[in-house]
Amino acid sequence: MTHIVKRAGNRHGCSAQRLALGIILTGAGFFLSSCTTTGTSGGGNIAGQLTPAQINHPQVKARNAVIATEPPGNYYIGRRWWTDGTRFWGYMRQPGQPWSEAQLVIMNESIIKQPDRAPEEGVPQPHGYDHNYEYRIWGSFTGAKIYDPNSNFVVPEFRLSKFELISANPGFLFYPGEPYNPRQLPTVHPPFPN
Repeated sequence: MTHIVKRAGNRHGCSAQRLALGIILTGAGFFLSSCTTTGTSGGGNIAGQLTPAQINHPQVKARNAVIATEPPGNYYIGRRWWTDGTRFWGYMRQPGQPWSEAQLVIMNESIIKQPDRAPEEGVPQPHGYDHNYEYRIWGSFTGAKIYDPNSNFVVPEFRLSKFELISANPGFLFYPGEPYNPRQLPTVHPPFPN
C-alpha cells in the first residue's frame, strides 16, 4: 500500500505530520509486537511455539512421565481452551502423548454436543465455563480442515461421539505459570497444521 503525504507549507505542519506518523507507527509496532501467532520472538524461537525451557521444565517432565503411563485405547485426551469469539474447542492428544504434541481442534457436534453446551432446561452455564477442564473424548477426525476467521487458524475437525470429565482443575496445559486471557488468543501452542 502506497501512501502519498503532501508536505505542509510550514515547519509546524510538517512537524505535526511527523508526530502523527510517529504515533501511528509506534502504536502499530506495539500492536504487532504483541501478536504471537506468527513471526519470531526473542531468542530465535518461533513465536507461538514452546521454548526448550518450557518443554524441559521439571514439572512438565514429571507430568509427561505420568502421561506416559496412560493406557492405550481408542480415545483422546482433550483440554478445553476457551477464547471469546473463536470457534476452536481446545487441544486434543492421544493417550501417552505429551501436550506439546497436541492439536487444536474444532468440534463437529453432529452426533453429540460438546461438553459446555448449555442445557435446554435448568440453570444454564455460560459458554466456555469449562475452560481448562480435561476430558476423555471419543470420536474421530473427519479429515476436514476448518478455518476459524476470528483466530485466523485452520484446524482439523473432530466429530465428537462421547466424552467424560477427567478433571475440572488439571493444572497448567503447556508449562507452569502460562498466562490466560479469555479475550486473547493463546500465546503459545503446539504447531498448527497448514
